[in-house]
Amino acid sequence: MFSMNHQKFMEMDELSLQKVPYFFIIDFLGENVEIFKENEIKKSGLLIDFQNFSNVKSTSELNKKIEWRSFPETQESFEKGFNEVQKNIRFGNSYLVNYTRKTKIETNLTLEEIFYNSTAKYKVFYKDFFVFFSPETFVKIIDGKILTYPMKGTIDASLDNAAEILKNDKKEKAEHYTVVDLLRNDLSMVADDVKVDKFQHIDFIKTQQKDLFAMSSEISGFLQPEFDGKVGSIMKKLLPAGSILGAPKPKTLEIILNAEGYERGYYTGVCGWFDGKNLDSCVMIRFIEKEGEHLYFKSGGGITHMSKLEDEYQEMKNKIYVPIY
Repeated sequence: MFSMNHQKFMEMDELSLQKVPYFFIIDFLGENVEIFKENEIKKSGLLIDFQNFSNVKSTSELNKKIEWRSFPETQESFEKGFNEVQKNIRFGNSYLVNYTRKTKIETNLTLEEIFYNSTAKYKVFYKDFFVFFSPETFVKIIDGKILTYPMKGTIDASLDNAAEILKNDKKEKAEHYTVVDLLRNDLSMVADDVKVDKFQHIDFIKTQQKDLFAMSSEISGFLQPEFDGKVGSIMKKLLPAGSILGAPKPKTLEIILNAEGYERGYYTGVCGWFDGKNLDSCVMIRFIEKEGEHLYFKSGGGITHMSKLEDEYQEMKNKIYVPIY
């Protein structure tokens, strides 16, 4: 289904079975897999700031007024791919498709300054290539227990009763149910006793442009013996991440590649830190990439049969922000 880099996943298995700490980065299609042992991280120019692992000693003070402009495509341009997605949903080829776009941005911030000054659960700056500030965990493994926290559904927090509206919005709810169901099934491929521990939990995300509420759930299970200690095999089985792809996976990937018309690259891939025993990993969203002299922000959202063009176009634009305040 995906031309994944099997060699690299095997390498990840070997290291995790030997309990060697390492950091890994996997692109959306699982073709490019990079592995950095602890002593190699510094040389690679990677800056990492996770909840339980950071190689950043201090933050640099930002002494300038932030300039930030984005140049989203027109709604007409967005609509071409949107219609392609909706057509496939009507034909029954998929019931949830995560449709993403690439938007040119201009800012007086460097990628490194964005890394140091943004606030997020997971932040990575990679050389002069990309930076992301992701709120979304992919999977955690703690003492043989595997947990995932699908995040689907956002709303402008300034609206009256925004959290309630989000929880009860028919379309957002359907999307959230679908992703929870998908990830529960995914987790069942590597774990037993899979269950939903928390459902439709609301998180608050503060940003420079606007504050948002996001909806997430928690699913857990216990690793099957054949996957115990094999981080590479687990990743290979679970990728691409369901929350940024859709369902069912193989057909939905085809639809995405057709409708989006650009390469996601590392955007919506995953990266993680294995400390020799446990794992914390995230989905690489809220992503800014340097291409030549220009910066691009990649963002999108889930499309279902209930999706309205104007709302989805707006959501894609809402997500073009930096969490610096």
